[in-house]
Amino acid sequence: MTRGIVLPRRGVDGARSVAVRCEDLGYDACWIGELWGRDAFVTLTAVADAVSRVDLGTAIVNVFSRSPATLASAAATLTEVAPAGVRLGIGPSTPKAIEDLHGRAYDRPVRRLHETAELIAAFTAGEGRVEYDGETVSVADFPALDADVPVYTAALGPAARRATGRVADGWLPHNVPFPELSDAFETVARTARESGRDPDAITVAPYVPAAVADDPDEARAAIRGHLAYYVGSGEGYRRAVATAFPDAAERIAAAWQDGERNAARAAVTEGMVDALGVAGTPETAREQFEAVASLDAVDHPIVVVPDGADADLTDRTIAALAPTEA
Repeated sequence: MTRGIVLPRRGVDGARSVAVRCEDLGYDACWIGELWGRDAFVTLTAVADAVSRVDLGTAIVNVFSRSPATLASAAATLTEVAPAGVRLGIGPSTPKAIEDLHGRAYDRPVRRLHETAELIAAFTAGEGRVEYDGETVSVADFPALDADVPVYTAALGPAARRATGRVADGWLPHNVPFPELSDAFETVARTARESGRDPDAITVAPYVPAAVADDPDEARAAIRGHLAYYVGSGEGYRRAVATAFPDAAERIAAAWQDGERNAARAAVTEGMVDALGVAGTPETAREQFEAVASLDAVDHPIVVVPDGADADLTDRTIAALAPTEA
């Protein structure tokens, strides 16, 4: 069992300092998200110079704004400066991000995810020339790079999970209720077996939204805000949560889309907080996190502190859930 963390958004210098602390606390991987404002690969390159042992990963970069070749090249370049491994987490993101920010059509996201993962594997295979005639992207006659870049897919729905089973090295589920993770992974595993692959070779690395505070209500409020944002702003996230909480997910999404953010947060139920996050005092939260980490399907749980959490809650969460307690 290894353990990762998504570095909080504190700028490049902040990412470096937090990564050094996480390495000292025994985390095995530091991941960086990307939406707008800071580039994941540039940030990870800066982090690489400050650490000596941890893997570095993207969680996640989208498959529309960069071509598969650009993603492969960026990850391969990062392996030259990273002290340990590089893990490339990719996902389709949301129509809002792809259409309104990047100006691209959000077209056939699952197929794009599948073909991007497959092409990155070909582009980093270390030998031969890459030829690929896909439905969303085609490539002709370019040499492969020699880089060890396992590809993780942020796959929520069944079709995306099947793509994961066919072509990915790892799975990054987010907002899949923890009690449903094993059943959800079975879709990945079954497809892997049908494709002649070993499902045990696919690393399951779920996001674990987490908040630790002396006041359990403060911690749970942070998780409610995290869940409301994702359920409200992404249809894929709403559907994932709705597998266990259909009515609440619908209420949250409706309130969020109407601009009623406080109402959306208030609509997150106690059961949702328990099934989709870890929240409480240091001792309670650590027990909850270990319960998620011990699930049969889980290989690499990733601590995710909600955006907007203050520095004290963020730092306490990082310390409380570290492999080596601070």
